[in-house]
Amino acid sequence: MSLLLTNIRALLPDGAIARIELRLDGAVIAETGPRLEVGGARRLDGAGLLLLPGIIDLHGDAFERQLMPRPRVHVAPAIGLVDSDRQLLANGVTTAYHGLTLSWEPGLRGLEAGRAFLAALEAVRPHLACDTRVHLRFEQFNVGAASELEGWIEQGRIDLLAFNEHTADIGKHIARGQVGSYLARTGLDAAAFAELFTRVCARRDEVPAASARLAAAAQRRGLPMASHDDDSLETRMRFRALGCHISEFPYDGETARGAIATGDVVVLGAPNVIRGGSHAGRLGAADAARQGLCGVLTSDYYYPAQLHAAFQLVREGVVPLGAAWDMISANAAAAVGLTDRGTIAAGRRADLVLVDDRDPALPMVAATFAAGRAAYVGPSLGALGWQPGDRREALSA
Repeated sequence: MSLLLTNIRALLPDGAIARIELRLDGAVIAETGPRLEVGGARRLDGAGLLLLPGIIDLHGDAFERQLMPRPRVHVAPAIGLVDSDRQLLANGVTTAYHGLTLSWEPGLRGLEAGRAFLAALEAVRPHLACDTRVHLRFEQFNVGAASELEGWIEQGRIDLLAFNEHTADIGKHIARGQVGSYLARTGLDAAAFAELFTRVCARRDEVPAASARLAAAAQRRGLPMASHDDDSLETRMRFRALGCHISEFPYDGETARGAIATGDVVVLGAPNVIRGGSHAGRLGAADAARQGLCGVLTSDYYYPAQLHAAFQLVREGVVPLGAAWDMISANAAAAVGLTDRGTIAAGRRADLVLVDDRDPALPMVAATFAAGRAAYVGPSLGALGWQPGDRREALSA
């Protein structure tokens, strides 16, 4: 049975907002128009709310709080993944690349945790409504895990590969005695962590070859690749030579500008926007957007941030809604080669979010459709015949 959404204002691919009706057939948008006559379709009244393409999150690691809600307290990955799925949908995210860090550290970001995460994701995937993918963040000094990661890539278990290099920052924290957060997630004491760090750094000469080997494996598989925390244009160009055409969180405008000049994509964090700047004192995302230096905004560490960042950019006059929403949908899709989503148009995947924007300072998700199913329905739509709780009933009643 088709589903007909009526009484909505939709953001169209050209950035215009128009009152249209939308017919969904299965997982795709079948038809749009000012007035659709569809016999036998289930009609849902959108209450005049704003319909937007589903949010695509290329880098989110808030799920880590579900896996380790307190220091040294671990929860089964399957439970954390299902809970994260519900959070994502309630915030309008329909495609999520979980930022799984594969570090030389033990604990939350270690190899054993990575294995458990991938196994759990594969087991619970039938229970997830958000299209959940793996953004593998490889700490380059973790050379001992490179062979196993290469196997994961070849097996199709990874969807986006990013290269991280945080040893310089960690070395500074060790020197200052500021390693509390590392101890909390690794379970080590300060002396053991410092000793491990020394052993890891001793393998510095192996890092370039391991990274090149993984980049080659990703290229064979056709995976998009990113570099993380580019601290200079020289660093950006070095990773670009490996095939990394996404620059995540570049430190400054010069690096971001250089990435864009070569046709690459700059990704910044949506929390950077809603907080009014980078918590690390780096490139401000709103300023970057104003200068045309930001192509994509991700949730980073806070799932609600993308929705609120887009509306904040509009309120502050940085960009119009179409351009702001592209940063969390169409542009994100293009950056990783997802050609079937990111805009509201016939033939596209029916990933949609219905937003109550009556208070522009506090937009609220009223419903989220994932592959044509009403995966999240907020309480405000219950009186209009929407059926929260069971996404199958919302479509087949």
